[in-house]
Amino acid sequence: MASTLRQRRSTLFNTLINTNLLFAKVLLVLVLHSKEGDAATVPEVADSNQKRVYQLDIKDEITPGQARNFAKGFAQALSDKADIIFIHMNTYGGLLDAADSIRTTILNSPIPVIVFIDNNAASAGALIAIACNRIYMRRGSSIGAATVVNDQAEALPDKYQSYMRSMMRSTAEARQRDPRIAEAMVDARISIAGVSDSGKVLTLTSSEALALGYCNGIASTVDEALLLDGYANAQKTVFHPGVLDRLIGWLIHPAVSGVLILLMLGGLYYELQHPGIGLPLAVALCAALLYFAPLYLEGLAQNWEILLVAGGVLLVAAEIFIFPGFGIAGISGIVLLLFGLTATLVRNEGFDFSGVSSYALAAATATVLTGMASALLLFLISGKFILESAYFRKMVLSTTLNDPKDPTAENDFMPTPGSTGIALTVLKPSGKINIGDHTLTAMSETGYIEPGQVVEIVSAGRSGIVVRLSPNKA
Repeated sequence: MASTLRQRRSTLFNTLINTNLLFAKVLLVLVLHSKEGDAATVPEVADSNQKRVYQLDIKDEITPGQARNFAKGFAQALSDKADIIFIHMNTYGGLLDAADSIRTTILNSPIPVIVFIDNNAASAGALIAIACNRIYMRRGSSIGAATVVNDQAEALPDKYQSYMRSMMRSTAEARQRDPRIAEAMVDARISIAGVSDSGKVLTLTSSEALALGYCNGIASTVDEALLLDGYANAQKTVFHPGVLDRLIGWLIHPAVSGVLILLMLGGLYYELQHPGIGLPLAVALCAALLYFAPLYLEGLAQNWEILLVAGGVLLVAAEIFIFPGFGIAGISGIVLLLFGLTATLVRNEGFDFSGVSSYALAAATATVLTGMASALLLFLISGKFILESAYFRKMVLSTTLNDPKDPTAENDFMPTPGSTGIALTVLKPSGKINIGDHTLTAMSETGYIEPGQVVEIVSAGRSGIVVRLSPNKA
């Protein structure tokens, strides 16, 4: 009987591993295929004498996925030897580190980059627009309002505003635009006579931007903007991210990364606490794959960072199963997890983080801490309810192996809550306890219980026996 149960557990574990390996292979093949790039609309007939325009759209929130797609389209434009890159923009902004990545790409471009603001170029969108060589705006559109805010639209502390002011100023200077106007888009305290003296963050209309040198012309459509720039008869190629590009962009969004961290840690916790269930392990493996694969392929997650995360998991597991109490192994494991997961979200060079902005590092740390804190909250709130649910009771092995010749073997005896017994082995968290003539398997509610200590029954049912240290002494 015991051999059959071990075989069943082994088969379940092997099935989970093989399923996740197959899933990993399929995902990697599809992602690598997406890198080949077939996501552009190109005219059927190309005239070698025509000028070539490559159009990239920024019409959603600016996220790491948007920056990834922009970089991919930009590289394709350079490969196709485009004469200019044309950005069709309508955005309320987004994440500063993603916008800074796009801005840097534009400033370093060997070919001109122009932008047509169709309606909005707010916040991070304003930073990107100012980086372009020329700006065209539709009548009624606006540019500005670049104060750095949190998820509740509240302005962040001045150190973040200072960093944004610096980027806006340097970007404006690089394109020979008035840097004070760019700074006034971030800081309401900057007053410019006749432009920004109301104590509010500066936002320019199309006509105001034209008068102040932040717009090169007013156009109603993309074609009209190209006409004003001298590319009316140019061959135009429009870049469209593929389905997998959008999927990868979604997976590397900070909010999704936080959820995947939650699923990884939560799945591992439940599997370590209650080995044999299988589903939590499968969830953790799938979440780890979806978290690391896109980051690895994008050059964010490096081998040593993934090894740090794996080492952190092993140390935490060792703390649970090997070492009593909460000590060096557990603390070291948590530190490795925090550092490794944070490092996978930023573009560092080995242990050199000098090229990573303080904002990007703070955002990555916040994402990881949010995921870890959410996992801890989930453990505290839902652990007992999940493990005692009817669905999980069906998945947990509850059959006892009785030996009629052994008077201390476990049988159908079920202790009542409040009764006491003696710990026969260390409970970390599972172990053996003795109640009268009965030897039972039990689990510590919190912490570790040493052999010989008196335990009190907290709950007993099909999902198992939970005990805690009794105030009485052995």
